[in-house]
Amino acid sequence: MRKLLTLFAALILSSAAHALSLDQLTNKDAVGGLKQALTQGAGKAVDMLGKTDGFLGNEKVKIPLPENLQRAEHTMRTIGLGKYADELITSMNRAAEAAMPEAKKTLVASIKQMSVSDAKGILAGEDNAATEYFRRTTAEPLGEKFKPIVRKAMAKVKLAQRYDQFVGKADMFGLVREEDASLEDYVTRKALDGVFLMIAEEEKAIRADPVAAAGRLAKKVFGAIGK
Repeated sequence: MRKLLTLFAALILSSAAHALSLDQLTNKDAVGGLKQALTQGAGKAVDMLGKTDGFLGNEKVKIPLPENLQRAEHTMRTIGLGKYADELITSMNRAAEAAMPEAKKTLVASIKQMSVSDAKGILAGEDNAATEYFRRTTAEPLGEKFKPIVRKAMAKVKLAQRYDQFVGKADMFGLVREEDASLEDYVTRKALDGVFLMIAEEEKAIRADPVAAAGRLAKKVFGAIGK
């Protein structure tokens, strides 16, 4: 085992010592290496979000009540009715978590279709260039795929029933507006926001530590950035 670890370390050092510039990378290298890294990063991001409490337990992506309902939430908490808000928030986040397995399929499909110019643009771009590529190429199809899953999950966790309970309590104080009656689009949009936020964090981590990227080719390609 020690010999294998020593060999692995030597290979990493050798790769770093002979890192190429972006101009020296072949098109095959640029596309292949980037796809390796992004497949790992995107997969890790959605896996984290798709588990229990992936949204609910992560303050960076946790879905709060819609802004127009937050005034009602505050009032209800002050009079001891916070459990209705908590149940509603939990149900929204569970619905978002349920949609995540579909995200991986769409993101991987986008990676497979990536062109040479897309790959080199990402490598030479800003720290969020890959994330913006995903947003540009997957936001619309992801939204379309998320919505029926969110709808089904909402039914499973009785989100509509919990919403009605919340509205019924909050409406006693005249705090709920008619346009807040549907949460499906809101949960779908927030689920998308969470996906892209976590992908951005993974992209940042990969750029900061190329050695941690998946595969020899990914190390080679990301190691060329800035040279």
